[in-house]
Amino acid sequence: MADGSTQAGYLGVSRSLTGRPWRARPAEPDLVRRHQMSLGLSEPLARALASRGVDAEAGETFLNPTLKALFPNPSSFQDMDRAASILIDAVERDRPMVVFADYDVDGASSAAQLVRWMRAMGKDLPIYVPDRITEGYGPSPAAFRRLREEGAELVVTVDCGAAAYDAIATAAEIGLEVVVIDHHLMRDGEMPAASALVNPNRPDDTSGQGRLAAAGVTFVLLAALNREARRRGMFQDRPEPDLKQWLDLAAMGAICDVTELCGFNRALATLGLRTMSAWRNPGLKALLDVAKGQGPATVFHAGFILGPRINAGGRIGRADLGARLLSTDDPLEAEALAAELDGLNASRKEVEREVMEAAIRLIEHQSNQADAPMLLVAADDWHPGVIGIVAGRLRERYRKPVIVVGVDRPGNIGKGSGRSQPGVNLGRAVQAAYEAGLLLAGGGHAMAAGLSVRPDTIPELRDFLCAQMAEEAREAAEADALDIDALVTTAGADRALYEDFQRLAPFGPGNVEPLFALADVRVERAMALRGGHVRVTLTDRSGGKLKAVAWRAEDTEIGRRLLAEGGGLHVAGRLKPDDWQGRRAVELEIEDVADLRRQIS
Repeated sequence: MADGSTQAGYLGVSRSLTGRPWRARPAEPDLVRRHQMSLGLSEPLARALASRGVDAEAGETFLNPTLKALFPNPSSFQDMDRAASILIDAVERDRPMVVFADYDVDGASSAAQLVRWMRAMGKDLPIYVPDRITEGYGPSPAAFRRLREEGAELVVTVDCGAAAYDAIATAAEIGLEVVVIDHHLMRDGEMPAASALVNPNRPDDTSGQGRLAAAGVTFVLLAALNREARRRGMFQDRPEPDLKQWLDLAAMGAICDVTELCGFNRALATLGLRTMSAWRNPGLKALLDVAKGQGPATVFHAGFILGPRINAGGRIGRADLGARLLSTDDPLEAEALAAELDGLNASRKEVEREVMEAAIRLIEHQSNQADAPMLLVAADDWHPGVIGIVAGRLRERYRKPVIVVGVDRPGNIGKGSGRSQPGVNLGRAVQAAYEAGLLLAGGGHAMAAGLSVRPDTIPELRDFLCAQMAEEAREAAEADALDIDALVTTAGADRALYEDFQRLAPFGPGNVEPLFALADVRVERAMALRGGHVRVTLTDRSGGKLKAVAWRAEDTEIGRRLLAEGGGLHVAGRLKPDDWQGRRAVELEIEDVADLRRQIS
């Protein structure tokens, strides 16, 4: 396995069909050797480990993460001990409580953890999830008034609440106590007046756990609750809840919220997928069955099979379906909820397709968008439940930050969702727009954000965000090279290679999935599939044949070149298992293609 480097770029690729140069993922040679010797790794795998910033002392923990080695002290989170004390007091006094959750997977998995812990303590915890369309994101004064009128004394918000200044102020006025469990970026200055606000991304937090999803923060809260309950002697006549049984829920939040899978977060994802693989959670098992999935749980299961279906309730159906599914212990209820979510997900796909096609037409007919540092595209009546997915798809296509806004003309409001390119902090730019008075509401984190805007200020907002992100976007574009982990042949791209590199899994932000390059291949048996995908067979001088697929590529340069077949191509992609009919092979998911005839010598 050679490294394929040349001065012009990896394999001489200075500009691929996606416009990127290729390069070998950088790794310090001495660290590569140390990983080889201490961990017994192959050179390509040791190089991949070193290139992901894993130093010699951390190699074993990275490959075999444990909660014992990586679990943070709950007290290191600002307000964590106070939150635990308030909740244990409420259990002891049997105060009426409600968990108020966001409508996505992270919110649902966070709520389900709290519900299950409370159930283990003999207390029922109702769930409230706001409707995406009628109530919007997060707590509102109206929702809190409704909960108070229904008898709630304490509300725990999960995956929301850190920016709910008005709602929490209203709660104080009406005698509703609020504990916030969140992870979203917060602005400096005055905090919402909650009784406790646990958020590793609050300005004064020193836990160092800012990469956690809300589900990860909630899992740490459960440890704090166990500790406080133990201190008060509450486990003398009942078993202490075993938190490890809920690692699958923590992993769902970490993976589906696209957080950095490093450190403690990597342990949650790794161990959570192992827990999930037993499929003991009735909701996850029912959802796997209705989707006709199988096998041990992987990031693919969480992010592409289960997650979209859980999200479908909040996107175009009833907002609380996902949280109810993940928290139920009734297999029949789980089966019914899973079937409903699966149907909603099918409808969501069709709505998403229509918005995606319309957004592409708008972008490609607006010449002022072509060279802009970010894209903001808006139209009337785009469904707010799919604009985030569409923004992500457009970011992949145009390789720059994208915000998609659906405009409600009768309500005179636009609801937007954005996804960013690595190196461009979208949440910070949206926060700046809010502080500049251009938004009704807005927030998020580096890679994703949401906002509300008056339709007539959208052009001004676009100009502001372009100016705000221009420098970061320019630097990100310059750094937007394709990093290759290893050069392989069609004969060498086999199951053994795939399984060796799986020791680095789970993959995600902060631990990218390995990319393999194949040099001077020939494309055979190309065909366009339903959905715009392109399937091919790759051959080279090694004599091997490798099946490959390029997703949603038919109308792109990559798709057109693959469908033309023939030789003279370098191809880069990710190896995936191909277990059809028990054959235990691999196929390549194509990320990029370089045409040798287009390279500059």
